[in-house]
Amino acid sequence: MAILGYISSILIGISLGLIGGGGSILTVPVLVYIFHLSPAVSTSYSLFIVGVTSGVGLIEHYKRKQIHYPTALTLGATSILTVLLTRLYILPAIPDSLFEISDFTITKSMATMVLFAGLMLPAAWSMIKPSKPTVVSGTYNQSYVHLTLYGIVIGLVTGFMGAGGGFLLIPALVLLAKLPIKKAIGTSLLLIAANSLIGFIGDLDHLAIDWSFLIQITLLAVGGILFGARMGKNINGEKLKKGFGWFILLMSIYILILEIFK
Repeated sequence: MAILGYISSILIGISLGLIGGGGSILTVPVLVYIFHLSPAVSTSYSLFIVGVTSGVGLIEHYKRKQIHYPTALTLGATSILTVLLTRLYILPAIPDSLFEISDFTITKSMATMVLFAGLMLPAAWSMIKPSKPTVVSGTYNQSYVHLTLYGIVIGLVTGFMGAGGGFLLIPALVLLAKLPIKKAIGTSLLLIAANSLIGFIGDLDHLAIDWSFLIQITLLAVGGILFGARMGKNINGEKLKKGFGWFILLMSIYILILEIFK
C-alpha cells in the first residue's frame, strides 16, 4: 500500500504540472486511505504538499512571464485571509461529533471526507467535459466584485478541505478574468501555493508534524510536477485531463460508499 501511496504522490505533481490543478484533490484521499492518517492531519499535510509543489511548478511559468499579477492580487487578497481564518478559528471550533441520527453518529472526520467526495464530483466533471475554445482579446477583464467573492469561495475550499482549488481557479481565471489558458495555469499555481502555505502556517501551533514523512511525500510530488511540466510539451493534455477526471470521479464514488456504509 505504501508503494501505491508513493506513486499517487507523483501523480499529484504530474497533474499540477500538466493542467495547473486537479492533483490537490487527490492528496487528502491518498493520505487518509493509503497512509491511514486522520482527515484533520491529512488536510493540513495536503496544504504543505500542494503549496510547495505548486511553488516549484510556478518557477517555469515565472520565467515565461505566464502570471497575471493584478488578477492574482485580487483573488489572493480575499482567499488567503479566508484560508487563514478558517484554519485558525473555524475548524478548531467544530466538535468531533456533530449530530446523531438514531444510533448513527455523524463525526467531523466523516463529514470532512463526504464533503471532500462531493467536492471531487464537480472537479471530475470540469476535467471530463469537452473544453470550449475561449477567445481572448488581449484585454483582461478585472471584475473585482466577482473575483473577490470567488476568492472567498476558494479560501473556504482550501481552508476546510486542504485542496488547492485549482479546478475552481482555472475556470474563474479563463472565464471571469479572460486570461489565456497558459497564463491562467501560471496564475493558478501562484494562488494555490500562497493559499496552501498560509493555511499550513495556521496549523503549526496546534498540530504535531511528522516532518520526515511530509518532506518525503512532498519531494515525490515535486518530482511529479517537474515531470508533468515536461510532458505537457509533448502529449495531448486534453486527453490526459479527461482520463484524470474519470479517475477522480471513480475515487469520489468510492469514498462516498466507504464513508456511508463503513
